[in-house]
Formats: sequence, C-alpha cells, structure tokens
Amino acid sequence: MRKGLIFIISGPAGSGKGTVVNIIRSKTNNVGVSVSATTRSPRPGEVDGVSYHFISREKFESLLNSGEIIEHTEYCSNLYGTMRSEVERITCEGLDVILEIEVDGAMQVKNLIGDKVVTVMLAAPGAEELERRLRGRGTETEESVRKRLTRAKAELSYAGKYDYFVTNETGRAEECADLVMKIMEAEHNRSSRHADFISEYIDGLETIIQ
Repeated sequence: MRKGLIFIISGPAGSGKGTVVNIIRSKTNNVGVSVSATTRSPRPGEVDGVSYHFISREKFESLLNSGEIIEHTEYCSNLYGTMRSEVERITCEGLDVILEIEVDGAMQVKNLIGDKVVTVMLAAPGAEELERRLRGRGTETEESVRKRLTRAKAELSYAGKYDYFVTNETGRAEECADLVMKIMEAEHNRSSRHADFISEYIDGLETIIQ
C-alpha cells in the first residue's frame, strides 16, 4: 500500500507558494487536508474539526509538550499548530500531506518526524523580481516591503537545509507546480522507502531458485 509522506512547502512572501500549492491540490487526489489546531475562538460559520480544531491554550500547550503538536506559531496572542494525529490519519490512508509553513516550523517538523518529511523551498527568480512582486501588490507600505525583504533574506539562509530548491518563474506557476509534483512522485520511488518490499522480493526469488 502506498504510504503517505509529509511535504513542506516554504518560501518568502512573494514566492507564490500559496498559488503553487492550490494548483497541486487541484491536479491530484493524492493529497489530504490537515486541519490545524488553534487557541482562538471560532468565527461565525466556522466548524470545529473542519475549519480548525478549537482548543484551549492549556490543552494546546499540553499537546505541544507531549510532542503531539509537530509545529506551531503564535499570532495576535493565539497559538496555531499542526497536530501529529492529523498528519498520521492522512498518511495512514496513503495520502500525502502538504504543509505550507515558514522555515522555523519546517525545521520543527523535520526534527520531530525526519524520514517521512520532504522539504521544498520556493523562491522568486531573483531579488529584484521579489521586490517587484511585493510592491506590485499595492497593499504594502514602504516599511512593510523592507520588513518582508529582510525576512526573505533570513528565510533564504535556510535554503541549504531544505531537500529541494525550486524557482517559481513569473507567470509560470503551473510549471512550478508540475515540477513540485514530480518531486513528490520521485520521493515515493526512493529505494529506501521500499526496503521491506525489496527484501520480500529477494526472498521470493530465493524460494523460486531453490
């Protein structure tokens, strides 16, 4: 049976990772949806277990301390994180999980889970293009642009710790998504992930030969 893997997609603001992930989801049925946990209150229309797992801060911290939250962040005094039970539920069904998270969360997951995690860093084709994309949004102040560029510099310094580095060329997000999907498929064909099958195969041949 196909065993699901955890694919982490990271990249600075302006790298287009959200667009690429959405394209991948639209093209394959092999990716499950991991519902995050949060300590914030539900908003109108949100459903517990569908929108988020809404839990108390005490419960969140307990899960975090026991290793059941595999990555987390804090925003506006609320905690958000990925539950181990969610990714295990999906991968046990033979589906992959895509986590679109920042570099600090990516390193948390990689340290906790290791061999089931594949990390991909997306980036704009250059510093000038990244700046152009950020300014082109028309929603960023000068201070905000500078902060995002500074953050991008810090994030890209982690690129060497990622398994793959993919350039998302302007206007070619679909090609970028196709490349990431090829990476996903290649990872499923790593010989190390088929060690049990290979061993059984060899034993079967040995039985036939005898």
